[in-house]
Amino acid sequence: MDMRYFERRKARIEIIPMIDVMLFLLVFFIIVTLQMIPDAGVTMQLPTSSQSQNLPHPKFTVNVLADGTIKVKDKVMTPDQLTAMFQADGAPGKTEVTIAADKTSAFQHFMTVIDAARKANVTDIGIAAQPVPAGP
Repeated sequence: MDMRYFERRKARIEIIPMIDVMLFLLVFFIIVTLQMIPDAGVTMQLPTSSQSQNLPHPKFTVNVLADGTIKVKDKVMTPDQLTAMFQADGAPGKTEVTIAADKTSAFQHFMTVIDAARKANVTDIGIAAQPVPAGP
């Protein structure tokens, strides 16, 4: 029997698999952290539209609740405050406004927000809607 077979070989720490595991953990924690950031909005039932498209991210999202309450970033506003906020933006002609109205809210509440935006010379007004689910 050859004695060299039983010679003690120096133990090596393989570093490549450890780097792979660390990168996987890093990516995992980044993804989990991104999903934990809450989206500032109000839970509402949006009306559906077959012609809905993805709009570029709006500068202002105005939420109109079923009772006519107007909310921007969790702050309740009157139509006059809304107009003042749009005018304070600096360039109302370039301001993008998306209106997310509850489908049970009266159309008058919706028009109130449009009027407030028009008073501030905002022309880029989008309407939030959910796409119709594709049926079988």
